[in-house]
Amino acid sequence: MNGEPRVGPRQPPEGYLGATARITSGPAPELVAAGYALEIADAPLLHRGLTLADLAHMVELVRCGALSRGEAAPLCAVLLGLLDSPPAAFPYDPVYGDAYNSRERELQRLLGQAAGWLHLGRTRREAGRIAFRLALRGKLLSLHADVIAFADVAGGLEAEHAATMWADSTYLQPAQPSTFGHYLGAFAEQAVRNLDRIKAAYGHADISPAGAGGAGGSRLPLDRARLARLLGFGSVGANTRDAMWSTDVLADAIGAATLTVASLEQLAADLEIFASPAFGYVTLDASLCRASVLMPQKRNPYALPVLRGGAGTLVGRLTGLLATGLTPSARTDNWLYAYGEVAGAIDLAGRLVRLGSAVLAGLSVDISVLGEQAARDFTLAADLAEDLSLRLRLDYRTAYRVVGRAVATAADSGAAELTAALVSAATADITGAPEPAAAEAAAAEAVAAATDPVSAVTARDGLGGASPRRVREHARRVRRRATAARRWNSGRRAQMAEAEAALIRAVRDLLEQA
Repeated sequence: MNGEPRVGPRQPPEGYLGATARITSGPAPELVAAGYALEIADAPLLHRGLTLADLAHMVELVRCGALSRGEAAPLCAVLLGLLDSPPAAFPYDPVYGDAYNSRERELQRLLGQAAGWLHLGRTRREAGRIAFRLALRGKLLSLHADVIAFADVAGGLEAEHAATMWADSTYLQPAQPSTFGHYLGAFAEQAVRNLDRIKAAYGHADISPAGAGGAGGSRLPLDRARLARLLGFGSVGANTRDAMWSTDVLADAIGAATLTVASLEQLAADLEIFASPAFGYVTLDASLCRASVLMPQKRNPYALPVLRGGAGTLVGRLTGLLATGLTPSARTDNWLYAYGEVAGAIDLAGRLVRLGSAVLAGLSVDISVLGEQAARDFTLAADLAEDLSLRLRLDYRTAYRVVGRAVATAADSGAAELTAALVSAATADITGAPEPAAAEAAAAEAVAAATDPVSAVTARDGLGGASPRRVREHARRVRRRATAARRWNSGRRAQMAEAEAALIRAVRDLLEQA
């Protein structure tokens, strides 16, 4: 019938892998569109890494005695020429399958049978895994650098507002006086923790699968440690099957990226509230806002929903990766979509982190509005309860009930503040104290001592607390950790560059001696 797919033998394209054996037909166009095209879309991501993997394999084949220099030289010369070529210049063709197969076809066209040496002792999946891990390391380092920059901005803003008073909240209900710098410091702390996560994900990606063979290793005397060094990997996969097929490394990478952006989502959700006219705490830079088509008065903080929507998208990508991994082991289906999805997720995370840095860098904070809120809505009630507990030697729950009764009475009468008389009456009512005069004196002292927000915040001077001194201390710690992370990042990039340069030298030496 019209519209139904035509399934049946097709003339294989020239050089189609398997056409001289059991693959007696060229690929169905539906397979090309739904499968091969998906794989070939990863070619730009894998292009350089595949060439590096090929070069390292050829060098090791010569070093282990499997090939002579003369046999390896023609292929090495062509591969060296491909190394810095743009992916768009290479004839990747989805009709041949994935990027590796297209490369094989082109190398055969250029070199004839000499190109066949490339596959000695190695599968295409091994080359692809190597190329992807090389690309993944670079993307994780880029994300790591973006998070360092965010930590620097967040830590700087934390220090700037170390003494800016405000009312911290839970459930959007005023809770206790604090400093806005302490609030910002929480996101700076999350950022440096995310640096650790990304570093750990990098460490898992930095394990070499080279020399894995089909899955159980190669019969050839390949030195896997030497291959790992040629490719700049930090270590060698301890089990070749695991190194080739396990997908937890991919989940680690997207997981680190997702958690990084999830913390930005929380910040963006808060700022969207804080920037609203109902709060007026902060104002986003105009370059991060967008106008309404209909309502001319609006100044929509557009960057914030971009961050929030991006976080949700990353959660979806992580979930999708985990779902496709629910298969028997050593299957293609949990890798078919992985390269592009993982790389795209990390790239998206980097863009969102850079946007988050721009949001904080351009944030205007209304210190006066924040300060006005610091002692409103009975935010010092818990401090007062603690003070009463100590002064009157009441257990805290009883003191809590006393202050709760006083707050309820004040709120019912429209009063905005607690007075000694209210607290004294509540104390007598809750405790049944026979000496109201003594209770009133203690209440007066407690109210006087526990109704100054500046004093209350300054007293929160324990490690990690909200006092200006501790906030500045934490901001300095964030900067030190960001500096250490920057050194690590630079060291890894230098190590990768040195390994690549050494590999290229080894190839050139091979060519000179052939």
